[in-house]
Formats: sequence, structure tokens, C-alpha cells
Amino acid sequence: MLNKFFLCFAIISIFLISCSKNDDTFQENPDISPDVETEQTNTAYYEPPYIKYNLVEIKNRGFLDSIFSSLPDSIDKSIAKKIIMTLNRKELRFIKNGEKIIVPEIFTNNILDYSIFPQSYSSASNIKKIILASIDKQAYGCYENGKLVRFAAVNSGKERTPSFPGRYALVWRERLRRSSLDSTWIMPFTFNFHSAAGSAFHQFEMPGRPVSHSCLRQFIDDAEWLYNWGESAKKDTSGKFIPFSGTPVILLGHFGFSRTKGGPWLDFTSNKDGIVQLPDNPLEVEEALIPIIQIPKEARSSLRNIQRYLYAEDTLRARGIIRKHVKLTPSINFNQLRRQNQAKKQNNASENNKNDLPVLNDIENKDGASD
Repeated sequence: MLNKFFLCFAIISIFLISCSKNDDTFQENPDISPDVETEQTNTAYYEPPYIKYNLVEIKNRGFLDSIFSSLPDSIDKSIAKKIIMTLNRKELRFIKNGEKIIVPEIFTNNILDYSIFPQSYSSASNIKKIILASIDKQAYGCYENGKLVRFAAVNSGKERTPSFPGRYALVWRERLRRSSLDSTWIMPFTFNFHSAAGSAFHQFEMPGRPVSHSCLRQFIDDAEWLYNWGESAKKDTSGKFIPFSGTPVILLGHFGFSRTKGGPWLDFTSNKDGIVQLPDNPLEVEEALIPIIQIPKEARSSLRNIQRYLYAEDTLRARGIIRKHVKLTPSINFNQLRRQNQAKKQNNASENNKNDLPVLNDIENKDGASD
């Protein structure tokens, strides 16, 4: 009889403990199963709760602030702000009055709940680390042995200097990089993934659209995280980087530039929309095709199989990745151009001085002086 009493007491205790778990959501969601943990780290088969999105017009800055001030104490306000920025692919300072943005009905403390990348990726289960970026949806996901560990926004290359789809790999990193093309571009937490083209992940302003010169811009915390997480390329005995020996990077799709405002994420009605279709064999994805015009002239001699770069533009146009009427912008070395302009000014100044000399000589000659 005593054993039955303790057994009943234990069952009741377990029930009470399970009912007393803290709820980290902004509001109660009836679609969340009580058997599903709200923290990804507690289960290997995590499934995010269903979270509905609303397209909300921002009337003024106070309206945006009210979204965060109304959150319960259980929700980290900094995470909530990051969720808004990530869902809209832009910094808060770029959200203008009268603009419509995506706002979730539920905030959690786990940004992976809002990921457009699957929480697990079986085709990458044997790959230590891999990065997959959706160019059309302006976001990336990082996986460790097939498990999603990071979801982040990007702003990729604008239409005339786009970020091209295909397979890359991380090469080298630099904590605070000054662009080799323009030293006025300061890029914290740079992680290069194509040395010749200069393509890299790095922090820079995020206005919510593809605006870069082929790089993938990030928010500062994502850039720092990726900088520390990714693995650089290995070097051979001569000190040269071994191709594709760093963390694999796969760029998927291309942005629909016919859309003049925002991007497809503004059409998402929940965190179940826009899920990225990942390749079955990521390491067999075609190496990225990059037009030769996008490679600085001084870097072209180092290209492997230069023929791929010579026919790349025609192939990309045939595939619809570059629109027919769009003219790509040549890669310009602004540092070199600046030096040339400076030298030209100096030469012009010297020429002006020379032009003044005959007048002085005439005066000297009149005075009986000679050369």
C-alpha cells in the first residue's frame, strides 16, 4: 500500500513540474505541442512553433518602439529587435515612417524559430561545417553535421555587381579589413570566399536590399560570429591556399531585381513560408561562374581555368541569372584610380610650372642672361 502511495505521489509530482515550465513566447500559441521543447538545445529533433507574421505599417518611430516595450520580461528585447531586423533584412535605422515591415505575432528567445532554412539537413550530416546562402531571400544558414546553428540576414550584390550562385569556400579572414579596391571601405570581420573576385562576408550597413559589390553584408554580431566559427583554407607547402579546403559556401538562386521594394520575405505569412530547398549533394554543386569583367585586372593572372571566367557571362545570361538589358559594372580599383588621379594632378601642376618658365626665360634673356 505504501509503495502505491509513493508511486502516485511521484506521478503527480512529474505532472506538476511539467506544467510549471516557463513559457518564453510573447503570447500563448495553441499550435505549439506541449511535447515540443522551446529551446533547440534540448532536443536533436527540434521543430519550431508555428509563428504567424503580419505586414505592419510603421507610422512613426514611437510605433516601432511600442512593439518592443509591450513584450513581457521573459523575452530578451535585444533578441526581439534582432528578429525584426533579420525578418526584414535591414537595420532598424533604415526603417522609414510609412514603410511596411514583417512583425511576428509571437516572439521567442530563439532566433532559429524564424529560420527559412530547415533545422536539420541530412545531406550535410557528414560535413563538419557548411554555409548555405539564399540570394533571392537574402539570408544564410550555417550547419554543423547537418544541424542548423545560425540563421542570419545578408544584403548581397546589386544587379550590376551581383553575388553569383554556385559553390565557393572560405579562404582567409581579417578582423578589420580595408578594401584592396577602395581603402575608404572599412569592413569589420571580413571572411573572404573568393580571393580573385574579392567576394567576402563582412559587416557593413544593411538597408534591406542587395546593394554591395558582390560581397555578403551582415549585421555586426552575425559577422563576428561567422568570423570566429568559419574555417580558413589550408595552405600547401609553398604557402598557397588550397582551393575549396575551407568551410564550404553555397550561394543559391538569384535576386528578383524586377521587384523594386523589399523582397519576397515581405510576402511571408508565417515562419513556415519561404523554406529554402537545399541541394541533395551540396559538395557537388557547380563551382560559381563569375564573369571576367568582375575580376580586377591585376588578379586575373592568378585565376585557375580562366576560360570559365571568359564564358561565364554568356552562360549566366542564358540561364536568366543576368537579365538581358543589364550591363555589368567592371571591377574598378578605386585605390589605383585615386593614385592615377593624384599623379595626373601633380603632372598638370608640373606642366603649369613649365608653361611659366619661357616667360621667365624671356625676362632673363632680356637682361642678358643665358641658359
